[in-house]
Amino acid sequence: MVFAGILMLASCGEYQRALKSPDPNYKFEFAKRAFEQKRYVQAYTLLKDVVTQLKGSDKAEESMYLLGLSYYENKEYPDAAAYFKAYYQRYPKGKFAELARYYAGYAYYLDSPEPQLDQSGTIKAIEELQGFLDYFPRSDKVTLAQNAIFEMQDKLTLKELQNAQLYYNLGTYLGNNYESAIITAKNAIKEYPYSKYKEELEMLVLKARFQEADLSVDERKAERFRDVIDEYYSFINNYPDSPKRQEADNILKIARRYVKD
Repeated sequence: MVFAGILMLASCGEYQRALKSPDPNYKFEFAKRAFEQKRYVQAYTLLKDVVTQLKGSDKAEESMYLLGLSYYENKEYPDAAAYFKAYYQRYPKGKFAELARYYAGYAYYLDSPEPQLDQSGTIKAIEELQGFLDYFPRSDKVTLAQNAIFEMQDKLTLKELQNAQLYYNLGTYLGNNYESAIITAKNAIKEYPYSKYKEELEMLVLKARFQEADLSVDERKAERFRDVIDEYYSFINNYPDSPKRQEADNILKIARRYVKD
């Protein structure tokens, strides 16, 4: 225990010397050792000092990539993404370009918030990972990137589903919120056609169409219930074994009362 404390004090003393050193090469080598020892804050603090000084040298690329990786390993993902992006923009054909593009996107992915929160970071993650796939379609990280994109697209779809459900729940409060629910859900279906939430979105469209028709003035009921019937057949064609099939069938039964064959 005492020996470990002595080692820690010695390490801190060497780190302080590295911080004060005017030699960027010494700082760089210390930062590499700190990274290997998982002292990531020390590593990125020193590397931030030297990336500009090492520009043009044989250590320039590695210092910037290692800077991003130090933030990444310390779970400071927005900063990591920014430095990885800076790396591949400065060195588009560099030694670490493939990994930098991947980690830029994956860092944003790991920082992606819950669906109810602002999703600008999720959108950045998708854009970065798609860029990685475009540039490196044979990378061994392609599957990881694709799975992350699918997961984030589902997150964006869920957010739209929640928005559409909110409109549906508002009903006719301060206007026709059923129409807003339909538009929101249909836009999500168009944007994310392979989402696992597509069935829920389509069912919500059917239910909103039904509510619109049911609340219509008499002279418009037949027309709107025809739209309900069309929506019903679209839904059951896509999901004949849906757990919501009975609910959909009940909607059809009511709609047919208003539509002459």
